Amino acid sequence: MDALGRIIDYLRISVTDRCNERCLYCMPERYKGWAQRSDHMTANEIVQIAHSATTLGFRKFRLTGGEPLLRHDIVDIAKGLWELPGVQTLGISTNGTRLSALAEDLKQAGVRSINVSLDTLDATRYRTITGGDLNQALEGIEAALSVGFEVIKLNCVLMRGVNEEDILPLIDFAAKGGMPLRFIELMPLSRTDALNESNFLSIGEIMRHIQLHGNLLSLPGYQPGHGPARYYEFQPSGAKLGFIGALTNPHFCESCNKLRLTVDGKLRPCLGRHGEIDLLTPLRLGATDSETLLRTAIANKPENHEFSDCYTPWRPMTAIGG
Repeated sequence: MDALGRIIDYLRISVTDRCNERCLYCMPERYKGWAQRSDHMTANEIVQIAHSATTLGFRKFRLTGGEPLLRHDIVDIAKGLWELPGVQTLGISTNGTRLSALAEDLKQAGVRSINVSLDTLDATRYRTITGGDLNQALEGIEAALSVGFEVIKLNCVLMRGVNEEDILPLIDFAAKGGMPLRFIELMPLSRTDALNESNFLSIGEIMRHIQLHGNLLSLPGYQPGHGPARYYEFQPSGAKLGFIGALTNPHFCESCNKLRLTVDGKLRPCLGRHGEIDLLTPLRLGATDSETLLRTAIANKPENHEFSDCYTPWRPMTAIGG
């Protein structure tokens, strides 16, 4: 529990800052950080730090990137985490483009939930936003559905002038697959031009747009994950829609339950602040656990982010972990 009484039991672990896509809101054009480096955590180091976290009551873990499925040992990492005592849930956040080949192995390794980034169903817009191939992402989603993960969620980042007209098609797609769909406000986590007054689209505006086409029924007891989304059922399709408003929801941080671990072993108490604690250096110098530093991170977890206070990231999102 942190100083504000929030129970911190969720660790998001970045296993790589590499990605096979270049989303507009995630990776700067000239970012070169994805070369294999000695300061990136090994699979054993990831599991060792996670084990220390479980001794402090962490029960929820998610593997992120970059694109986590680019790691050749991602299945081994997942298996190592799932076998730790006390782990209750294990998820992966991915763009889905490599999921078709790995879905079955990940399920067998212990992964229970999959989050897939999907900002559009239009192939041309998909390539504009990500630089990637929509068909690969859709094949990955289909593979995840066929394998039968406990939860498969879709994430759509809202961008005015880019993907407003994709909102209703995405809702229909999610409803047909029985997948919760989350709409996420742009956050200042990448290029300086990725978020400005002209391209910011709030969840409030999107909710009003959706309500022109059907009813949104609040689902206060529905929680298919461990994040900050507030869920509604869209009638008549029955789609489960989550809304994440980091910039417009004044209560966004009140129930935050997570820490983030970067691929180079830095612990971040808050996504929207610069503070980090180095776990990897002490570990490589012979420290037998990371409990003390994890406790320090929990104790220093801030009350709220600084996104509305001219926050400028010195690490892009791909280097922090989604």
